[in-house]
Amino acid sequence: MSRCDEIRRVLDEKKAENIEVIDLKSKNYIVDYVVIATVLNGKHAYSLLNYLKTEVKGENEQFLRVDEDSDWTVIDLGDVLIHLMSESHRKKYSIGDFLSTLDNK
Repeated sequence: MSRCDEIRRVLDEKKAENIEVIDLKSKNYIVDYVVIATVLNGKHAYSLLNYLKTEVKGENEQFLRVDEDSDWTVIDLGDVLIHLMSESHRKKYSIGDFLSTLDNK
């Protein structure tokens, strides 16, 4: 199972909604993959972060940076960025739409 599949599995099992995995390997972007999921509230995002840390963290996995907010949590795994967003922030910032406009390398 790939890392993104594992991330998706954990988020799905823990009730994240509208999980989207975007492959950006051929695009001109800072990471290979972006995972976006809608959370119910800030506590749900915090809980999902902890589940990811315990269930996805392999022996070589590093959570390089985590920026937490009640509406938007960003998790940097180096080649994967995970965005856990409230529904209102997800609609407002439309990250998936933005990423679809990127040019190829």
